[in-house]
Amino acid sequence: MRDRAFLPFVLFLVLIAVPVTLALTQSHEPRADFVFDVNSEPETIDPAFLTGQPDLRVALAIFEGLLTRDPKTLAPRPGIADRWAVSDDGLTTTFHLRPARWSNGDPVRASDFAFAWERVLTPANAAPNAEMLYPIAGASAFHKGESQDFAQVGVAAPDDSTLRVTLARPTPYFLDLCAGSAFLPVNPRAVHAHGDDWIRPEHLVVNGPFAIVDWKLRRRIRLRRNPDYWDAAHVHLATADAIFTEQASTAFNLYATGSTDWLDSSGIPPMIRDIVVKRPDCHRSPYLNTYFYRVNVTRPGLSDSRVRQALALAIDKQAIVEHITRSGQIPADHFVPPGLPGYTSPPGPAHDPERARALLAAAGYNGGSGFPPIELFFNTSDEHRPIAEVVQQQWKDVLGIRCELRNQEWKVFLASTRALDYDISRASWIGDYLDPSSFLDIFRAGHANNRTGWADPEYDRILDQAAAERDPDARAALYARAEALLTSEGPIIPIYFYVTLNCYDGSRFAGCEPNLLNLLQLKYVRRAESEVAAAR
Repeated sequence: MRDRAFLPFVLFLVLIAVPVTLALTQSHEPRADFVFDVNSEPETIDPAFLTGQPDLRVALAIFEGLLTRDPKTLAPRPGIADRWAVSDDGLTTTFHLRPARWSNGDPVRASDFAFAWERVLTPANAAPNAEMLYPIAGASAFHKGESQDFAQVGVAAPDDSTLRVTLARPTPYFLDLCAGSAFLPVNPRAVHAHGDDWIRPEHLVVNGPFAIVDWKLRRRIRLRRNPDYWDAAHVHLATADAIFTEQASTAFNLYATGSTDWLDSSGIPPMIRDIVVKRPDCHRSPYLNTYFYRVNVTRPGLSDSRVRQALALAIDKQAIVEHITRSGQIPADHFVPPGLPGYTSPPGPAHDPERARALLAAAGYNGGSGFPPIELFFNTSDEHRPIAEVVQQQWKDVLGIRCELRNQEWKVFLASTRALDYDISRASWIGDYLDPSSFLDIFRAGHANNRTGWADPEYDRILDQAAAERDPDARAALYARAEALLTSEGPIIPIYFYVTLNCYDGSRFAGCEPNLLNLLQLKYVRRAESEVAAAR
């Protein structure tokens, strides 16, 4: 990143980020083989409680499920299960586990998966992604406390190398689910011995390609190739560092000066994205990810769907992607991103200031008169503040609504949104698998990732119908009805659909190419052939 046209930007970023850069680079320990920026420090690496992209990127390096995903196509491929068979009626899948070991020497057993899934579904644990296991027979009843016997859930381990899963109904994306974070195993002995502290580096037991050897608070996690991993011979990196830099200016400075090897769009300052995107080391592709605002419908004023619609209609999303994000993002008038096979979202409400004013007046707040002040809440980031400032101004200009901005560090922000301690909150959602249900199911009543206070029995009923529907076209039509209801009721305000925008030098590293979920799977990252040849 050394061409002259780019130099002024690099110098600017160096000047404003020198203290953090020095703290990260003036270390006596050797540099890792691959350094990647996960933006924020993971909230947790416990598979039962993963919610954010930083958590997932680390967890997928240290745990492996029954299945994994192809790094390019995302198709399910063998993981701890080396083969599986599906019954003719589509209800039973039998997984056969390969010989594999945990990092403490224990064999990875089929019962370890049953143990982990019971942990996710146990109501008292409040696991945020428990609903992802609902396709399994009896899982919903157990999670809702209607049954206290996990033996009634369709998960059986007849022996150490066989796991039999029975579904409540045929689920076309079930194998995709098995590659997801909620289905990862945990080591029962470690959990029983250390309780909630089992994920501390000194207690952590893993079964994936890497193990954590050091975690420096607010700085980085060091990963080392796990010699006990069943496929360790094909893990190319000896060490990797996940670093945490919430400020895009700092993150990009570290990349531009060679201190990091990979970062995504959160590490590219908005003011230079239109320049960076033209560079050969910036890789752009579609991304199954939506940037949106959650609306707390339990707050005064925001409980009226006409107000929520007015807020959505007042936002000029095209202006945001043209002048703020500047990386090819697509303005969103619905929630499910484009690109899912066999599904097209119904169009939602477009930018319409006149209709926005009329809806606000109909709700009793003509010109914003009498409307209570609100806060727009976001996690600390160079990316989110300028968007929030534009929306703040548009709501004032179009609706006469006064809005204050509030930001918090990532972990505190997540806790606040879960507690509904906000008015309107920045959010994003990345699909866990390639199906509209991955997006729409999270707004069911009581879902841990709903976080809006919104519940609609009709919405839930349509989703239940869609889940039971075998005909693909009819199923897609039902999901479209549910999505139309979601956008018309307005517990969320879609802003734009992301694109993957990752920076890395393809002449130096391979195996980190973008994919539709922007998964970075460290197992496949390796020195490019040209780099290896040069070293010789």
